Amino acid sequence: MEIDIIEEDENPMLHRTDVRFEVRHDEATPSRLSVRDSLTAKLNKEAEEVVVHELDTKFGMRKTIGYAKVYDAPEFARDVEQDHMLERNKIVADGEGDEGEEA
Repeated sequence: MEIDIIEEDENPMLHRTDVRFEVRHDEATPSRLSVRDSLTAKLNKEAEEVVVHELDTKFGMRKTIGYAKVYDAPEFARDVEQDHMLERNKIVADGEGDEGEEA
């Protein structure tokens, strides 16, 4: 799987960079988490700072266009992103973790 950055837009108000990228793959469309891991390696970021919002593969193509938000710190991602997006990207929201298991 190869990732190329198509476009990067700085968004200083929300402490993030909006990234459009292209993934070339040989097999089925890669999972959101595997794309996030490859993107974090390419951008030298931590996994909790990257939130993959969209992956779009046209039928029969071995190319996927995606959209991700890359935050300056994990705290900014937890403050701004909706809970379901954090859940899809396996980012633990503040206050979760130990408390959720006790119930």
